[in-house]
Amino acid sequence: MFRKLLIVASAALLAAGPGLAWNRAGHMVTGAIAYDELQRAAPSTITRVVAILRRHPQYESRWKLQLVGMSEEDQARVLFMLAARWPDDVRGDKSFDHPLWHYIDYPYKPPGQPASIPAPAPPGENLVEAFQRNVAVVRSSAADAEKAVALCWVFHLLGDSHQPLHAVSLFTTQFPDGDRGGNLFFIRPDPASATQNLHAYWDNILLMDEHYDAARARASALESANPRRSLRELAGSGKLETWTKMESFALAVSTAYRNGKLKAGADRNQGAPLPRDYHAVAERTAERRVTLAGYRLADFLRTTFP
Repeated sequence: MFRKLLIVASAALLAAGPGLAWNRAGHMVTGAIAYDELQRAAPSTITRVVAILRRHPQYESRWKLQLVGMSEEDQARVLFMLAARWPDDVRGDKSFDHPLWHYIDYPYKPPGQPASIPAPAPPGENLVEAFQRNVAVVRSSAADAEKAVALCWVFHLLGDSHQPLHAVSLFTTQFPDGDRGGNLFFIRPDPASATQNLHAYWDNILLMDEHYDAARARASALESANPRRSLRELAGSGKLETWTKMESFALAVSTAYRNGKLKAGADRNQGAPLPRDYHAVAERTAERRVTLAGYRLADFLRTTFP
């Protein structure tokens, strides 16, 4: 029986702001999938990555005690999981937090919207730019402590890039300034549910339990259901820009917003019920995206630390 890693769930999971992609449990799943893939294909890469993460400036204060009593293998896997969620754990910490790094607002203006509605290009500081910046640090001659921070951002942003609503902002007459990736798009999963925003719905769809055992079990189930050979996307481009624009943005349009046909409620107190088939489609999409992120993270690490 694996020792459980208990991390107190934050209320932010339910009110997910524009910087929280997947929830923390979802990011842990991505880290676990990457670890499992490397354990099968390149265990020496795990050794190098773990050595760097142990030099993280918050290793002693934030992570070390959580590893006590675990086997060496479990400690390594947990470090991957903690690294993947760390940028959300330090939200509000002026030394490490970068709220604009978690998303890129590619504009989506459905057909038929008036010319008076703008569709501005994403700001220059965004997920893609931040990923490139941190990859450069990881591949540089910087000290391992600096690389560890950048590596956590690489883990996390690669996961963020696969969440469809972190690659879009909807511009319509209802949202003339954009819906901030679904954060202003209020829905109810079913007619009897409380109102929530569409972004939070997608963030939390994969897993809510932040225990180590739960995240690891979810990762194992997703790997079994989505083996590498079944994911045709892995044969395509290896660039995060492509994954974000050609995959996540496209899924935001087709699946999250239903090509502009999904209805939003009038305000945060009156969400529109989702279509009856919406959850099943969204859940399958999220499972595939998180699994892809885990495999791609493993590929990045194997290439960077051969």
